[in-house]
Amino acid sequence: MAIRTEITGSVGEVIIDNPPVNALGSEDWFAFAKAVTELGGRNDIHCLVVRAEGKGFQAGVDIKELAEDGTKIVDVNRGCYDTFAAIYDCPIPVISAVHGYCLGGGIGISGASDIVIASEDATFSLPEIDRGALGAATHLMRLFGMQKTRRMLYTGEAIDAQEALRLGGIESVVPRDQLRDEAMALATMIAGKSPKALRLAKWSLNGIETLDVKKSYRFEQGFTLELYTSPDSQEARDAFVEKRDASFED
Repeated sequence: MAIRTEITGSVGEVIIDNPPVNALGSEDWFAFAKAVTELGGRNDIHCLVVRAEGKGFQAGVDIKELAEDGTKIVDVNRGCYDTFAAIYDCPIPVISAVHGYCLGGGIGISGASDIVIASEDATFSLPEIDRGALGAATHLMRLFGMQKTRRMLYTGEAIDAQEALRLGGIESVVPRDQLRDEAMALATMIAGKSPKALRLAKWSLNGIETLDVKKSYRFEQGFTLELYTSPDSQEARDAFVEKRDASFED
C-alpha cells in the first residue's frame, strides 16, 4: 500500500511508501486523507507524524497517470485538497518529518502541518510550472513567505534544508538517520500534554491564522484546471514523460 499507518503509544504515524519516488496517484491521495482523518479522530492518539520511506519524502502527483488520462485531474485535485485539508483540520498536532526531495504535493503536506522537521539532505520545491500545472503555492507561502514563494513558483527552483530553516519555514534540521527519532520524540512530548488542551490549542491556532489556507488553495486549483486544459500543459507533461525539453508556442 502507498499509505500505511502505525501507532506507538499515543502517537500515530502516517507513512508514505510508494517506490520509486513516492509520487501518489488519485486513489492514493484519498487513502492519505482517510488515514489522517481516522487517526486524528481517535481519542487515544494525541499527535501525528507524517513521514516517508525511500529516497525522498514525496514527489507530488503521478504525472504518468495524468498523461495517460487527463480527466484524472479532477480526482487528483480533489484528493490533494482532501489530504491537505485533513492535515490542516486534524484536531491534534501534525508533524511532518521530511527527508530528501519534497516536491509539489509534498509541499502541500508539509505546509499544512503544524511543525516540520527536516533531515540535512532535504530539499523543497514546486516544479509544477515545468509539469503543466500550478498548485500548493498557498502551502509554500505558509512555509517560506511571499518573496521566496513567488521565486520558487516562477522558476521551479529548489531550496535546501538550511535555507528553509533560515527562512523560518521548518522547525529544525537533523541528520538523516535521526529524523524519525527526533520527530517521534517531539510527538511523544506533545502527546503527553492535556488532550483537551492540545485540541483547543490546535483549533485556536488555526482560527487566528491570517491566511485561509483551504479557501486559498481551492482558489489556486481553479487556475491549475484552466492551465491543465491548455496545449502548453499537455506539452509540458509529454516532455516530462518523454524526458525532453518542452517546446511552447508564443
